[in-house]
Amino acid sequence: MSSIWGNQIKLSLFGESHGSAIGVTIDGLPSGFALNLDDIAREMARRAPGRSRLATARVEADLPEILSGFFEGKTTGTPLCAMIRNNDQHSKDYGKLKDLMRPGHADYPGFVRYGGFNDYRGGGHFSGRITAPLVFAGAVCKQILQTKGVRIAAHIFSIAGITDESFLNVSAENIDFDRLRNSEIPLLNPEKEQLMRDEVLRARSGLDSVGGVIECMITGVPAGVGNPFFDSVESSLSHLLFSIPAVKGVEFGLGFAISQMRGSECNDSFYYGENGLIKTKTNHNGGLLGGITSGMPIIFKAAIKPTPSIAKPQSTINIKEQTNSKLTVTGRHDPCIVPRAVPVIEAAAAIAILDLLGG
Repeated sequence: MSSIWGNQIKLSLFGESHGSAIGVTIDGLPSGFALNLDDIAREMARRAPGRSRLATARVEADLPEILSGFFEGKTTGTPLCAMIRNNDQHSKDYGKLKDLMRPGHADYPGFVRYGGFNDYRGGGHFSGRITAPLVFAGAVCKQILQTKGVRIAAHIFSIAGITDESFLNVSAENIDFDRLRNSEIPLLNPEKEQLMRDEVLRARSGLDSVGGVIECMITGVPAGVGNPFFDSVESSLSHLLFSIPAVKGVEFGLGFAISQMRGSECNDSFYYGENGLIKTKTNHNGGLLGGITSGMPIIFKAAIKPTPSIAKPQSTINIKEQTNSKLTVTGRHDPCIVPRAVPVIEAAAAIAILDLLGG
């Protein structure tokens, strides 16, 4: 298998959910960049488990240990490698999953792809736990992007059909980036928070799970970044976004809804703003035209499916005995992965944009 992504910035992920550690190697970073380790720790804490009734009870500190590429507080320019220890594994919870394939999970295709040699405990390398090193990489890229005037923010657009406002309807200047970053349930309209919490807890009490949609905005990227066709901004972002477990759909701007509009409605009209800066009156296309940035905020949504590991009985197969069977998944699982996926989506966006900007 290959676990390497990128052109200017190259990433390689390693580890399994219940192995001794997980981690990432990042190649192509500039030398001499001073990393704020406290800020990285805050980003890691946003994704870390065990901090809410809305998440899994598994408790991990998720403190990265930098092994290389960092000396006297600055990047060296050589590959930056970070490792995150796994300390709270309950591998016995997964014993029966060696043979019983979880519906909606990668157990069966992973078994076939790797001939049954894959680590099935906690999902192994398919686990959402592997997004922790991705968040580390994204946190590093975010700090570099900030020096270029690029900022990234995401919020929960919906959970179980309860919908927040959209970045498309709010001026970027009015977005409180820090408030969103510091919220467990980041919303543009905080009045929707309790409704979302109630839906997640209702799913948990029913031994079930729910999904949702995360919307992300990237500001400060100048016009002219990207390429048509294979290396478009959409292609680069989507490649990373679809690498995140549970992401089942991505749309830019109005996305699928734009197909229901007339050209006169969906076209974003240009105009000269202050200081001769070219803008568009609307941003239906999410700041992207022909695979290249228009200078407007890049806005996209990612659909997150419900957590497949649920305690409700489900029909499945026993791959060893080659029989139909029933499965009740035990162990610790998120009733809704959406809140913890917000920093992961931001991380993927940061990595992709830094790669497009040339590192």
